[in-house]
Amino acid sequence: MMDWAEADRNDLILLLILSGGFHLERNFKVIFVFFNFALYFLAFFFTSSSLIISIFFHIFSDSPRRRDLSAEEAENMGCDGTCYILLMFVFFLTYSDARLSSKVGINYGKLGDNLPSPLVSRSLIDSINSGGVKIYDADPSILKVLSNTNIPISIMVPNQLIPAIGTNLSAADQWVKTNLLPFIPDARVRYLLVGNEILSDYSIRNSTWGLLVPAIVNIKRVLTSLSVKDVKVGTTMAMDVLSASFPPSAGEFRKDIAKDVVAPMLEFLRKTRSFFFIDAYPYFVWSENWKSVSLEYALLDPKATTSYVDAGTKLVYKNMLEQMLDAVAFAMDKLGYSDVPIAIAETGWPNAGDYDQIGANPRNAATYNRNLARWVKAGKHTPARPKKNKSPSFVFSLFNENQKPGRGTERHWGVFYPNGSHVYGLDLSGRTADAEYPNLPPGKNNEPYKGKIWCVVAPEIRKPSVNVTANLNGALAYACGQGNNTCDAILEDGKCREPNTVVAHASYAFNSYWQQFRWSGGTCFFNGLAEQTVVDPSFGSCKYTA
Repeated sequence: MMDWAEADRNDLILLLILSGGFHLERNFKVIFVFFNFALYFLAFFFTSSSLIISIFFHIFSDSPRRRDLSAEEAENMGCDGTCYILLMFVFFLTYSDARLSSKVGINYGKLGDNLPSPLVSRSLIDSINSGGVKIYDADPSILKVLSNTNIPISIMVPNQLIPAIGTNLSAADQWVKTNLLPFIPDARVRYLLVGNEILSDYSIRNSTWGLLVPAIVNIKRVLTSLSVKDVKVGTTMAMDVLSASFPPSAGEFRKDIAKDVVAPMLEFLRKTRSFFFIDAYPYFVWSENWKSVSLEYALLDPKATTSYVDAGTKLVYKNMLEQMLDAVAFAMDKLGYSDVPIAIAETGWPNAGDYDQIGANPRNAATYNRNLARWVKAGKHTPARPKKNKSPSFVFSLFNENQKPGRGTERHWGVFYPNGSHVYGLDLSGRTADAEYPNLPPGKNNEPYKGKIWCVVAPEIRKPSVNVTANLNGALAYACGQGNNTCDAILEDGKCREPNTVVAHASYAFNSYWQQFRWSGGTCFFNGLAEQTVVDPSFGSCKYTA
């Protein structure tokens, strides 16, 4: 079935002509029927509820025009009551597709050891009116529970498989037959993304970058050979694929990827009418520029008093997300691909983080995602691309994921806690007003923390029932092997030698390491063994630096 949200108006007109062609030769009056349906389809692009009313009025009303027809004339019309019902049924199916695509979807990550089952997760997805689900693999347990739900799904080819699929069509064929075919059409897979932020990982530059587009092409060839026609193929990009993004009109792709990777990928997307999927996070821009970028502007607040005018184009921006998307749009324009639509693969706002991470709280997260849902519902247009569109959008993420590496925010993007309770209320359809949600706690960290911070073994790791001695020893050895004199104080006769336990020594080592490397990318995580504290862990003559 065609995805009406992705079809252009020419396709709709052609379909109307083809649908009516079987009966036009029988009686010219059928033109009236299809003319009315054409009007309804056109109305779809400008309204929603009025369309439903007019469809029912036309089909079920006892209009004079139908009442005056004889039985013979009605038969010659080529469309009796059953035909009307069938047309209405087909229309409502396609109408449902379009309506779903106007809602924000949810990214369903699984980097946690305490997450609920896919079945429970599906009920949570339903509870927030998600317009789709994007997963980072093709997990059969998730695809099974999403089958027969009419929820659009995006699946992904893992990064490590790209070299094989890019060089071997049979590898692509095997992947599709194993991970996609067994689940469609019951699972409504609409997007197949080949890799995740490939062009941001310089460690695979030589092995993978050059094979990204060939892998995408091979996947598409396999889908075509198997007559799978309603799955769009692409990949996801982070904002760092741009060498410049400010002002938006200066947007430009990095020179190391522009011609060799991005341009041929955009050509593929144009030919297959797919999307350029981008991960865009206003949070990171704001958190690094909080003095010059207002929080309301970053949170997509429609009442924000601040705006930005691009001096090069005179376009006026009312929020940071539109500014970021237009930077991508101008970069695409410079390569000659202004007609390729942009989709949002990831966006969102963290609900918590480390003490030194500004603005990560439930209030800001809820505000951003609620405003995002309303923005998508309103048409998702930007100053440089003012035409309303229904390209897919996905918020990150369904759950807080406790095994994601990196700084604290990385583990706190969820709409739900792992136990299934809400971090904050959310309706991804964009129909719920702020006043209808429960009150949110105030955001208390919208300015940088000014006190001292230390890094120690996490409290849950210190519990006697938790046996992680081997992991702590490994992390302790790593920390002590970095930097200068990192662990001198816990050596023999050192001031922090006692108590002579793995936990005590690890806390000192973690803090000593982090204080040396925090400003150059070092994190207080150590695979979940450590966390920040604002309580000075020093004791006696053993002093922890801060």
